[in-house]
Amino acid sequence: MLKRILIDVLCTGIALVIFALFHHVLPRQQQSLNIVIPNPLEAQQENTSGALPAGWAEESEAAEDTEDTDDTEKTETLGMLAAGTSVTDSGSRMLGMGRKQQGGGKQNRSGGGMNSKGGSALEDDAASEEDTDPQIEESDDTPMVEKFAEYYTDTVEITENSYSSPNVAITVTEEQSEDGRITYYLADIHVKDITSFRSALAGDTYGSGYRDSIQDMAALNNALLAVNGDYYGNTGEGVVIRNGVIYRANRTNCDVCVLYYDGTMRVMPGSSFSVEEAIQDGAWQAWTFGPALLNTDGSVLTEFSSTGRIIAANPRTAIGYYEPGHYCIVVVDGRGESAGITLPDLSQLFYDLGCTAAYNLDGGNSSVMVWQNAVINDPSGGGRESSDALLIAEVNGNE
Repeated sequence: MLKRILIDVLCTGIALVIFALFHHVLPRQQQSLNIVIPNPLEAQQENTSGALPAGWAEESEAAEDTEDTDDTEKTETLGMLAAGTSVTDSGSRMLGMGRKQQGGGKQNRSGGGMNSKGGSALEDDAASEEDTDPQIEESDDTPMVEKFAEYYTDTVEITENSYSSPNVAITVTEEQSEDGRITYYLADIHVKDITSFRSALAGDTYGSGYRDSIQDMAALNNALLAVNGDYYGNTGEGVVIRNGVIYRANRTNCDVCVLYYDGTMRVMPGSSFSVEEAIQDGAWQAWTFGPALLNTDGSVLTEFSSTGRIIAANPRTAIGYYEPGHYCIVVVDGRGESAGITLPDLSQLFYDLGCTAAYNLDGGNSSVMVWQNAVINDPSGGGRESSDALLIAEVNGNE
């Protein structure tokens, strides 16, 4: 009897190991929505004759005859995406939506909740103008390509801690907290073209179990600067948009960060994310990790819907947003000579930097910054391979 029980336990253990290897260790491609989001800025530029922009359905008398049917199909498709249901053939219909919003809209904004990454501590509704932090000024409608001219140079100029060209300007500095206990690396970034702000997938493949070093992903993609992303491959949860392609749009109670073609960046509760709006507004990147590090009004967050382990001092990687075309990335060392940083202190740091939005990415051993082909921080445990990286790279042939 005892022998039989031991055999059963052994068989169960082997089965669990095989399951874990298949689902979490061995590389395997995942089913992808593979929906390409049109760049609305290019569509506007092409729309000089009054015609509908490229990527949007033309309305005609024939189309009007089937409008109700098409709207129903589009709404059903969007509902499936919002619910995290895989969509294959119907996915292509997403690119043919009319300019008006077709049904659906934002999902019901429910409470934040918690998971291993932490839920959302953001307010359900954006703050009123009266409550907006004075740090957030009235938006400037000047196109990205015309902003920050003083940061760019006619030719490529490289120093130990800076890079500038006609399209990109980066300055990287090593910083310390006032008490000297925390070391972090700050990359101040200006880009004319948001496609300089890229993502890379390990093995150039969307799936689970694919991992690569940030340094290798940087080299393969000619990156000037690279940091770890949200390690999307470690979970099937949340939103994955990379370089204008929607790979996944599943439900999540984590905060979601979206970077758009026009250079704006928004951080929202996962329950507020809408696939339809992401397509219509022109999402370029979207990450699911979090939490948000500044409130919707740009103010400091002091409380988080996360576990104490996550809130406590840890190595961190996070992105900050000033305005379209101007961003920063912070990598904080920890678990060594540098103590790491708590989420409230990280929130305060981004506020002090002048950011209007900020978002926490994967951290711990994953926190790695590569600058000019070299790892410049001191990653905990020597660093960790990841499923994805966030990159700044040249476009328009300026490599």
